Amino acid sequence: MSINELDTTEPESFDVLIDDEVLDSLAPAIPAEDVDDLRSRVHGPVYAAGDDGLVAEVATWNLAVTHTPAIAVGATCAADVATAVSFATAHGLRVAVQATGHGPVRNAAGSLMISTRRMQGVTIDRMRGTARVEAGVKWAKVLEAAAPFGLTGLCGSSSDVGVVGYTLGGGLGSLGRKFGFSADSVLSVEIVTADGVLRTVCAEEQPELFWAVRGGKGNFGVVTAIELQLVPVRSVLGGGIFFAGKDAPAVLHAFRQWAPTLPEDVGTSIAILRLPPMEELPPPLRGQTVVHLRYVYAGDDPAEGERLVEPMRSAGEVLLGFIHPLLTTELDSVHMDPTDPMPGWEKGMQLAELTEETVDALLAAAGPQLDIPLIMVEIRLLGGALARQPRVPNAVAGRDGAYQVLTLGPGVPELATVVPALGKGVLKALEPWKAPGCVTNFLGEVAGPAEVAASYPPAVAERLQAVKQAVDPDRVFSFGHAL
Repeated sequence: MSINELDTTEPESFDVLIDDEVLDSLAPAIPAEDVDDLRSRVHGPVYAAGDDGLVAEVATWNLAVTHTPAIAVGATCAADVATAVSFATAHGLRVAVQATGHGPVRNAAGSLMISTRRMQGVTIDRMRGTARVEAGVKWAKVLEAAAPFGLTGLCGSSSDVGVVGYTLGGGLGSLGRKFGFSADSVLSVEIVTADGVLRTVCAEEQPELFWAVRGGKGNFGVVTAIELQLVPVRSVLGGGIFFAGKDAPAVLHAFRQWAPTLPEDVGTSIAILRLPPMEELPPPLRGQTVVHLRYVYAGDDPAEGERLVEPMRSAGEVLLGFIHPLLTTELDSVHMDPTDPMPGWEKGMQLAELTEETVDALLAAAGPQLDIPLIMVEIRLLGGALARQPRVPNAVAGRDGAYQVLTLGPGVPELATVVPALGKGVLKALEPWKAPGCVTNFLGEVAGPAEVAASYPPAVAERLQAVKQAVDPDRVFSFGHAL
């Protein structure tokens, strides 16, 4: 069947959960001679279970998840990816993929895992203001390549994450209210589908698959490269202010009154942070629970950016803070996300509004007065371009929300039940103000395909599942946030 003639006939039910753990345990054994044959047909390394090098090949940044695939392929090019996918389907294996390992949802046990981290090509087209980015590239490399031309990409809170996974899962960054989701900037996608065919899809070529993959993330194949529209931003006014935890009520209530007044030139969020007693942290923050305001002004008048943030400067006792001109290659200093691998558990939701009662409920569930092992509870302001479809619409969820909430805790065995219970408890407390939908990258832990589908508006979920049925009816791609 042609992808241009998608079969939109629905299966009997999309609510039936497939027990993926059972399917993983039934993965067939692969003869050694077949693995050797695969090695002869790809340029990168191939590891089978038990081989030296397998663990390092599939290591994750989020140390809470350890992958145990049947086979791992270190792809160096799109041809390697196509060969690996064809091998997997011929041998009854499901396919998993990772670049940096920041976003695993669960162990890709029994899979053929494709590691794309060797695919490092970045090409900037200065005249068109675009970038072609291969699957293993981190955002830092794109920002550095684009900066000499006065251009940048729609990176998130950290440039240490992979461009492709971040972008196809939505991509919500500090410039989003002005320019939209990172997925909105995608001009074309090179993708290997379950039939092992490498396709280039765009608005004119296989538009239904192009719509779905921008927001549907890894459900439809392995993306080997994307072409992005860059934006003309060389520098911003930005930074962060850390307030004393004791002033959390005053600061959060000031934020809820201030944030809705901001123009689209401003991206901002606020977070309750429980910081460890690490020597790497400045003394005022070491071992403290603080409130962190993050702020980026991308307008033309820095004086206006200073004026806009002024109401928050006096909201509470400032422990540490700076807001000043930043190059686009320095945006990591706004959120100050960790760069070293760590175990984490996270889950998010969207809010329709942030009222006085919403803030009080958040403080009661996660405020500094509580001795709980949650690292962060963050509220990001949405709206602006994030609320509008781009010129070429896509499947990104969450455009109707006013705020995105994320809870994060340590994903360690000792707290395996405690942290999820606390994180979900915070979200439960905020449920009266919940908005429908959630950006895929913020879903975090999910119970299965039904929960993933429920994160999209019903019509979008139905359309995504029709594309999934057409291009991957056997659910070859069923790891991560899979439908």
